Amino acid sequence: MNYFLMIGPFQLILILFVLLPTIIALIDIVRNEFSGNNKIVWLLVVLLGNFLGALLYFIIGRKQKLSATNKTSLT
Repeated sequence: MNYFLMIGPFQLILILFVLLPTIIALIDIVRNEFSGNNKIVWLLVVLLGNFLGALLYFIIGRKQKLSATNKTSLT
């Protein structure tokens, strides 16, 4: 019997509640513009902090994104 192919409840909880928010935060950071080096800083926070980094990004970092009016004024 191959135990590596079986996914148990702990693995599902790990995927849904730890990895998924981290992936969503990384995608959101890459798709949006930030001022200065904030994009690099948030990428490092989320990558090194995993779930806690993603949680911090959703609480603090999303407010630091540049809005559409700020993007046009920078160019």
